[in-house]
Amino acid sequence: MIQDRRDDHGLVESLKQMATKLRRHSVLMTSEAGSGHPTTCLSAADVMAVLFFHVLRYDVKNPSNPHNDRFVLSKGHAAPILYAAWAEAGAFPTEHLMTLRRFDSELEGHPTPRFPWAEVATGSLGQGLSIGVGMALAGRLDGLDYKVYVLMGDGETAEGAVWEAAALAAYYRLDNLIGIVDINRLGQSQPTMYGHDVASYERRFGAFGWHVINIDGHDIGQILSAFDAARQVRGRPVVILARTIKGKGIAAVEDQNGWHGKPIPRGEMLERALQELAVDGDGPQLRVHAPAVDDPAASVPAHSTGSVASMPPPQYQQGESVATRQAYGRALAKLGSVNPRVVALDGDTKNSTYAQEFLADFPDRFFESFIAEQNMVGMAVGLQARGKIPFASTFACFLTRAFDHIRMAGISQANIKLCGSHAGVSIGQDGPSQMGLEDLAMMRAVPGSVVLYPSDAVSAERMVELAANHQGIVYIRTTRPKTPVIYPNDESFAIGGCKVLRWSPQDEVTLVGAGITLHEALKAHQALQQEGIAVRVIDLYSVKPVDQETLLKAASETNNQMITIEDHYLEGGLGDAVLDAVGSTGVRVHKLAVRQLPRSGKPEELLDACGISARAIIEAVKRLTGRAETNDAGASVR
Repeated sequence: MIQDRRDDHGLVESLKQMATKLRRHSVLMTSEAGSGHPTTCLSAADVMAVLFFHVLRYDVKNPSNPHNDRFVLSKGHAAPILYAAWAEAGAFPTEHLMTLRRFDSELEGHPTPRFPWAEVATGSLGQGLSIGVGMALAGRLDGLDYKVYVLMGDGETAEGAVWEAAALAAYYRLDNLIGIVDINRLGQSQPTMYGHDVASYERRFGAFGWHVINIDGHDIGQILSAFDAARQVRGRPVVILARTIKGKGIAAVEDQNGWHGKPIPRGEMLERALQELAVDGDGPQLRVHAPAVDDPAASVPAHSTGSVASMPPPQYQQGESVATRQAYGRALAKLGSVNPRVVALDGDTKNSTYAQEFLADFPDRFFESFIAEQNMVGMAVGLQARGKIPFASTFACFLTRAFDHIRMAGISQANIKLCGSHAGVSIGQDGPSQMGLEDLAMMRAVPGSVVLYPSDAVSAERMVELAANHQGIVYIRTTRPKTPVIYPNDESFAIGGCKVLRWSPQDEVTLVGAGITLHEALKAHQALQQEGIAVRVIDLYSVKPVDQETLLKAASETNNQMITIEDHYLEGGLGDAVLDAVGSTGVRVHKLAVRQLPRSGKPEELLDACGISARAIIEAVKRLTGRAETNDAGASVR
């Protein structure tokens, strides 16, 4: 147990008063809003007062100052006390706190970057520590001495993502990362798993290699000493375990279950609460300390959102066979050579995703995330918050387990790039557990996302460059098998574009594919041409946004008949993207997609069995054009 700083009586009393002010603000603003989580704010008030008004080094008027310490409120439902702390720090007038949760206010129910002092969105519990790991790695990479503080609730430590982050923070020896766990014993509906058994948390974090400090989270002296000690630790991340009381400061709700997410009702109960939280006069005039920088003009990495310099052009021969996943790795390495802000993360799949190409050239900017995809995405969010352009890669199917982190990255409006390799049944014998068949639907659903699906090596390299120059979430889907290079090295691509690869005035149907199915469509085109059946072929390399204009034009010239072909389940993928773009205009979209649970087999067997091979395309075209072969009974022959 840490001893309190008894010699700092004046400071201790001032911070106690500040904690009371933060509690008072939290109660008033949630009561005014008629919703919110005041009791979780009350438990964290003493820690927040010490952290913000004694420990944190932050230029309040300049949140983008690269020397600022970073703070992540992982327990995002405690947003009121975050806003209260920043208001008391001088970020904005305290009167504005009363706009909490209003539609026209940036003080949302859980923090988002609409609030300038929140770099990331939080509130889906268990993600803040991963983000903190990314921020800490960025600080180390840039040679900056800021500390990253992450305040977690005890309930959220039941999330596996917390322990993914804890393991990696220890692996990378992130002594610039300080976690705080507010152990207030009560969750939303019942007591937490370990209640006030602080020793259980101590054993767990200790086993992961963290330096653990155990304190009374309402003793200002102990909190001061804990932060002093934490800043001196070298070679290990630090966690401060603060035993607290939920609802601290209001006798009627202290340590009482059933008050989570409930404001103090107006009337007599609120009046009593405010009396308990009385502050003498205006209270202490404390301010956040600005970071001490020996040389304010010292060179620091740029954190602009400007475009990335052009990459060296692709170097492929048309007709040669190259997997798009391999071209992704080559492009990533090229990208690293033209912009030092580009970093790469991978989930122990780098010899399959070919992210190893980047590792070979830029080992200091490559972060192995091991088999922990949630943490990998969270780290990417933290890295981008500090000005990096992170590319995170793994098998497409494994990104699905990180979807909540991706969803929250969308709310953060994060500038991250994700690459999912080994997409679809075309991976072959590894079987359905390794086949990404839901990823297009998943990524299309993220607000503001871009979804790119290259079909050859040239387009894959260009997609990487497009992703780097786009501000926001970009998903690149790559394929395991080698495919022929179909584009010249100087071919240009654009987000929201597509390519019409085969056309004639006699075209009767438009075929729309991407990735592996584009090559099946090209095979079908060749075979149909020999039979005198003309079809148009479109490479829909931009699945989101789609090129509606080109699709509509093609449909209008091919009897309003379109066939989409995708190595993805029927729901939510390329076919639905096309249908969303043209369906309301009367265009008939016939979707060829994976409609059954696949199994192990050779890629060509699986493509055919799932009805997305050249043969299946040919049959679909013949049915639509009235040329399907029939048996003696008049039924179509497959």
